[in-house]
Amino acid sequence: MSRPAVVDDKIVTAVMPGTITRGFSPEGECGTAVCLKPGTEVAFTDDVRYYEEVTHHPTRKAGKVARFRQVDTENQYAHHDALEFPDGQVVLVTRLCEGQHATVLQLPADPVAEKAEGEWADFPAAEAEKLTA
Repeated sequence: MSRPAVVDDKIVTAVMPGTITRGFSPEGECGTAVCLKPGTEVAFTDDVRYYEEVTHHPTRKAGKVARFRQVDTENQYAHHDALEFPDGQVVLVTRLCEGQHATVLQLPADPVAEKAEGEWADFPAAEAEKLTA
């Protein structure tokens, strides 16, 4: 089961049931995945812990705030979900250590939702078509 993230969600890193993949679950609901849209900002309660890519040893990231994004999307065999930190470092969500608590700070802007009906006159038709498709 999954659901989209909302602002002020309290989430925790967890292994997704039936998989070897890590992701985010609501606090107290380990069987539910919280889906983050690219651009969602999260704040962890402590420095972020993750497993090194080569050695797989747990390490700490000196930072608590990150932005969710997707990477390596052209490779269908790779994990895509990642966190980008203010210093530019990118860590795959599946490399995060389990049990870390975070709060969803803000969701990305949705240009379609922000445009009320009838406000498309100044918006290029080709762009509007892409956003509503």
